[in-house]
Amino acid sequence: MTPISEVELWTDGACSGNPGPGGWAALLRLDGHERVLTGGEALTTNNRMELTGVVQGLRALTRPCVVRVNIDSSYVMNAFRNGWIVRWQRNGWATRDKQPVKNRELWVELVAEVGRHQVEWVKIAGHAGVELNERVDRLACAERDRHAQLAGTR
Repeated sequence: MTPISEVELWTDGACSGNPGPGGWAALLRLDGHERVLTGGEALTTNNRMELTGVVQGLRALTRPCVVRVNIDSSYVMNAFRNGWIVRWQRNGWATRDKQPVKNRELWVELVAEVGRHQVEWVKIAGHAGVELNERVDRLACAERDRHAQLAGTR
């Protein structure tokens, strides 16, 4: 199916303790409309929250789209830009050192979601005053803090 819409996706993840309480946020923009998605976990890592933000943002799209993923996570972006994903899959989800890839289940979900769309990865400098990046950071941090309160860790 040919992508029919061009979407901006802004994502971020936050964690306190690593592992600790964490939150993620995704902001979708299409034709002047916005949709915000957030969530979190009581015990997680920053990398898991970064991955979850992208997975949930892409999953929310109901049809194939051209998606510009604006992200400050080198971990997520470089897996696609530098071909880590292809190597991990070819190696049975093992790293060059023959160790299991961390967060495999989230990577598998992300690969499936990316496969539904035409994705362009755009690296954003974190905490550099980029308005929408700062916004998703605030949303992810709010979720992190909410999950910390729910877990009684703050």
